Amino acid sequence: MTQHDGDAEWDEDDIPEWTDQVMATVAAEVRRRRKELGWSAQELADACADLGHPIPRNVIANMESGRRSTLPLVDLIVLAAALDTSPTLLLHPLGYATHIQKLPFTEPVTTWEALLWFTGEASESLGTEDQMLRNFRAHQHHQTAALSAVRDADYARWQARTANTPEKREDAQRKAGHFASEADHHAKRVLNARLFIEEDGGTPPLLDPHLHDTEAVDPEAGAT
Repeated sequence: MTQHDGDAEWDEDDIPEWTDQVMATVAAEVRRRRKELGWSAQELADACADLGHPIPRNVIANMESGRRSTLPLVDLIVLAAALDTSPTLLLHPLGYATHIQKLPFTEPVTTWEALLWFTGEASESLGTEDQMLRNFRAHQHHQTAALSAVRDADYARWQARTANTPEKREDAQRKAGHFASEADHHAKRVLNARLFIEEDGGTPPLLDPHLHDTEAVDPEAGAT
């Protein structure tokens, strides 16, 4: 494939090469994953139909053999679900392809780097318009951490109640206090993320029921 400098004239003939490369990558990964599951093309077609979006066996066979040059996005989504993987791993087969060309007229990059760009996890690829994504990720991270700390605090309190020596009871109480503080810290960060999402015109994700009673994630409770 011809590579181009920024000032060089682009050759439109390169575009089909890139699209063919993307298609071939997906087709190879669909076939590899299907074989890994021990399925025939018909069994994969049946699995797609069970998901509500039939993809005929001959379509799958033509894709895997390279006789099908296009793949609708909806087919990619259903194929991934049927194969018990994710669409991005069909596009970026980690461990099975070392490099991927993200776009036409660009040098190949590692598959891992291409995947991070595709999923928005590469921080240098995010612009100001991606603040919503950052806030949702922060919400998920801190909610998970808060729930873990709540569970740890509950367990430490149980240890304190059942301790058979003053030393063990004191140690458990200290741990319970530490984990309760951690839970409060992360719960407050959850609140911050939710407020930022709302300020940007978005709708925050559902709050885990275990955090509904946490004062830190209740703006009204925090105002008293």
